[in-house]
Amino acid sequence: MKAVFHGVLAEELVLPFPEISSEERPILEGALDATRKFLHNYVDPVAIDREQRLSPAVLDGMREAGLFGLTIPPAFGGLGLSNTAFAQVMEEIAAVDGSVAVTLAAHHSIGLKGLLLFGTEWQKRRYLPRLASGELIAAFALSEPGAGSDAAGIHTTAELAEDGGGWVLHGSKVWVTNGEIAGLFTVFARTRPTEQEGKPRITAFLVERSHGVRHGPNEAKLGFRGTSTTALQFEHTRVPAGNMLGERGRGFRVAMDVLNNGRLSLAAGAVGSCKKLIRMAVSRCNERKAFGRPIGEFGMIREKIARMMCETWALESMTYLTTGLIDAGALDFSLESAICKVFGSESLWYVVNETLQIAAGIGCMADHPYERHLRDARTNLVFEGTNEILRAFIALAGMQSPGADLTEVAKAMREPIKGFGILSDFAVKQAKRSFRTNRLERVHPALKREAVLLEQTTSDLARETLRVLRKHGKEIAEMQFVQKRIADVAIDIYGLTATLSRATRDIERKGEEAARSEIELTMGFASIAERRLAKRLGEMEREEDELFKTVASKAYQERGYRFMIR
Repeated sequence: MKAVFHGVLAEELVLPFPEISSEERPILEGALDATRKFLHNYVDPVAIDREQRLSPAVLDGMREAGLFGLTIPPAFGGLGLSNTAFAQVMEEIAAVDGSVAVTLAAHHSIGLKGLLLFGTEWQKRRYLPRLASGELIAAFALSEPGAGSDAAGIHTTAELAEDGGGWVLHGSKVWVTNGEIAGLFTVFARTRPTEQEGKPRITAFLVERSHGVRHGPNEAKLGFRGTSTTALQFEHTRVPAGNMLGERGRGFRVAMDVLNNGRLSLAAGAVGSCKKLIRMAVSRCNERKAFGRPIGEFGMIREKIARMMCETWALESMTYLTTGLIDAGALDFSLESAICKVFGSESLWYVVNETLQIAAGIGCMADHPYERHLRDARTNLVFEGTNEILRAFIALAGMQSPGADLTEVAKAMREPIKGFGILSDFAVKQAKRSFRTNRLERVHPALKREAVLLEQTTSDLARETLRVLRKHGKEIAEMQFVQKRIADVAIDIYGLTATLSRATRDIERKGEEAARSEIELTMGFASIAERRLAKRLGEMEREEDELFKTVASKAYQERGYRFMIR
């Protein structure tokens, strides 16, 4: 996606669509079989939601099924599943119960992920075997009362112990998933600067509950009520020197790399939930009658089902394209994972809302599952970084490199002889964008129209990126109306890329006629995306933007809506 912001379609990265290796497939099938047995024998979603906890029997069932060791390497007692295989297991679990899925995702994707990515060999030998067996459950402690998505604003501190044998933590964390049941926490705290750093920096630590961690009561929640969500308190919490995770002062990088992985678990869970909800909606279409016939025969209902199918097809394709990129060794997937989280949470919210609408009256009743799915789905829009924060990240991170190009060009123009090479390179890039020489070569001809849409939109995004950067310069960091539209264009471009790649693979594997459903879903998503893209690219900056800022500012000053009808 960073290439896309330059107007470049890196086709070799996304075609062919990635697949699980033949060596891993039997391991995945075994994991899925164990997962399905666990879900059938232990998981009652209604009881979990009512009791607002996972019972000891459910947790023991997860241990028995080996679910706590899915991503941990075999050398430490786990299965060592790839990102793609783990996503398939998460999809299976989320389709049955969101609380179980979130508990497991918090353990694997964020709780122990820092240990896998940055841990020393000693740390891994000490903790991974117990994490794989479920003797220890992992949790991730970053957010604080005054610092949610703003990870740089945390206040928890870690001071070197007077005897020099470790660290002492002071502070608190909030909304820690698995906070009551975890035995090992990845905790982020401010450490005093070294002479080289010059200012306090964030450092990551592996903190055992036995070190003196206290937790608050389980929070009452809108959704995922069966998860353990608590505050944590650290008062003179002693952490051994060997439990610092990664380098001193480099904890922000640890946190960001971990969260990139966590967002994909959320997206995979959203795929499973969307599929389950579509099955529920189709079943309701067939059983509910109006005016003497099933409601599924009416045009407005058919449109709902079709849109749900197309958006879910895109989400599934985006999620597994991204996990495939990571499994292939991609070092930077920050934009792609953020895109999957935003699109996944919003697609699920759309699907669950339409499913409840199709269900009609029973959808609002607590003795039917629709409202529980609705509550769970709403939480995803906030989890793992709010969608507003992530849209800003997608836009600004994507524009960073084109912005650097413009900075280099500006310098070169001040010294045109020295900067001739820079100016020449920039001119060539601009010429390529102008003539759209960067075309897709490997997309199947049956999807030619959709491929041209992707080519054109990619060029349009690069053009608009340069335009707004030239216009606003550094002020682009404050232009969040523009950031949102840039991000939304990037999200749909990634959706088009993933669906074209996947449909091409299916056509080549099965033939055009046998892949008709995949072709139609791709065409359907492209049709939906095309309208969104035309609107956002055509109105990147709108006159009403400043008006809306003014209206909001007055609301802040007056502390709410002051007008009354008399």
